[in-house]
Amino acid sequence: MIMAAYLAGSVSSAVLVCRIRRLPDPRTEGSGNPGATNVLRIGGPFAAFMVLFFDMLKGAAPAYLAYLMGISAIWLGVIAIAACLGHIYPVFFDFKGGKGVATAFGAMAPIGDDLALALIGSWLLLVVITRYSSLAAILTALLAPLYTWYLDDRFTLPVAMLSTLIIIRHKDNIIRLARGCEPRFTLKGKLKHPKSNQTNT
Repeated sequence: MIMAAYLAGSVSSAVLVCRIRRLPDPRTEGSGNPGATNVLRIGGPFAAFMVLFFDMLKGAAPAYLAYLMGISAIWLGVIAIAACLGHIYPVFFDFKGGKGVATAFGAMAPIGDDLALALIGSWLLLVVITRYSSLAAILTALLAPLYTWYLDDRFTLPVAMLSTLIIIRHKDNIIRLARGCEPRFTLKGKLKHPKSNQTNT
């Protein structure tokens, strides 16, 4: 199941959707990250929705299948992490992948509809408030174990494992946020860079 999850995660939805819709390669356009947010920038909402759906599906499917097989919560977490590592280091795409946020949230979603709605709602609300897609993902990842503990504490540890992976993957974004040079995300899906006269400390 760990290997199957990794291989499922290695299928890059962003690259395949962009190829099918004849859009630029998301690894070389926009932010260079093959994920739904970058596809929104270069291809619009429908293409981004397709990427988001399939990225979440490749996290949800292995986790849910493992749950049906009666695999323990700790190993469910390992299987979910394997799917995320497949997305981050895809064997089919030269090991150059995305941040793994949608895949991680997809792996958490089978825990319950209430958790899935809480995660999606938190991310959307935080994007609107902060205008930083990366900050919204980091804060939602921090909230995820708390939501899980409240809704179904059996899965708090595996969710915490996934959240830790998301935060580690965003270390460069955290540095840019601290320096005030992280690009903002506008409602039109474009990147808005901070003014060049800002001083970084």
